[in-house]
Amino acid sequence: MINRRKKILQPPAQIGIIGGGQLGRMLTMAAKRMGYHVTILDPTPASPAGQVADNQIIASFSDQNAIRRLAELTDVVTYEFEHIDADILCCLESEGYSVYPSGKTLKKIQDKYKQKSLLKSVGLPVPAFSKVKSKEDIIQKFEEFGNALVLKTCSGGYDGKGNVIIRDKKDIETVYNTLKKNELMVEQFVEFTCELSIIAARGFDGEIVYYPVVENIHKNSILNLTRVPASIDNDIETEIKNIAKKVLEVLEDVGVFCIEMFLNSDGKIYINEIAPRPHNSGHYTIEGCVTSQFEQLIRIITGMPLGPAKLISPCAMVNILGNDMVQGKYTFEGIESVLAEEGCYLHLYGKHSTDELKKIGHITVLDDSLKKAEEKALKALENIKIKPL
Repeated sequence: MINRRKKILQPPAQIGIIGGGQLGRMLTMAAKRMGYHVTILDPTPASPAGQVADNQIIASFSDQNAIRRLAELTDVVTYEFEHIDADILCCLESEGYSVYPSGKTLKKIQDKYKQKSLLKSVGLPVPAFSKVKSKEDIIQKFEEFGNALVLKTCSGGYDGKGNVIIRDKKDIETVYNTLKKNELMVEQFVEFTCELSIIAARGFDGEIVYYPVVENIHKNSILNLTRVPASIDNDIETEIKNIAKKVLEVLEDVGVFCIEMFLNSDGKIYINEIAPRPHNSGHYTIEGCVTSQFEQLIRIITGMPLGPAKLISPCAMVNILGNDMVQGKYTFEGIESVLAEEGCYLHLYGKHSTDELKKIGHITVLDDSLKKAEEKALKALENIKIKPL
């Protein structure tokens, strides 16, 4: 049992969400469909989530007074990303405010070194890793790890930012000098055959619901394509679910969590990172599963029963990313070709501007085979053109 008090919040109870990006937008849309009132906190006026919410507090994610105001205005608070002040969340919880997942969990996950240390301490599979104090530490571990490693900032990195793969010893000094103002760690580079992830949801009574294991294809360290379900054998799927179960038990919290993993050619699984929130690789669940990851989180934080995570049909999801040809305000060409395809679902995030590799939307395709869904999704993505406005 989780040592946190369950409180059932009937609509139109007030939900506060820290973060107004696309995850907050889709979370808000799920909450509004269920009849809840939503207030967003985000520094960008008319943020993607703010456009569909009832209210938006325009403030920095480090503004403790603004976060406190959000808690005072709402019945429960959650968040759509990790780069916020976890201490104020812990403080609010100690005063009786409801925050899920907890600030304590966020603090464990925000620091990648602490996250990996926690996972290792309970026997979960992680790559070899070490804290970095100097350039010499990196040189030593580079040789120890087999002449390939990943240098990471312990906090703040995402979509490849703050992570650099080093395969040549002569690159160590340059990379170290670029990142040395941050707290750093190194990890042994895993020669993986595929990147996998699983979304798992845990309720107040300890019940866990598992979404399908998916395969993720990245380009330039940003998710490009998610294949659902992943082409893995039953033993690997079972092991991944067991890993997810243990991760959630170790965190001792409620919410929706994504566990990203690597699978190598020997069939060994390594945990890469944990996200204590809905995740890009779970966007497919909106159309592809009985209960989306977004509705699931709303169910959990309002004390409602968990919904089934059953896959409706094979599907593929592709991100719509900005390019280096268009910066600033934008529009599209080719939307009609996407909407003309059966089983093709378009999501645009309402971001005010675009830039290279910026996530501005996604497409999910459902079909009777994964191969057909992937082909249709990639074709739809190719047909959409981003144009300056």
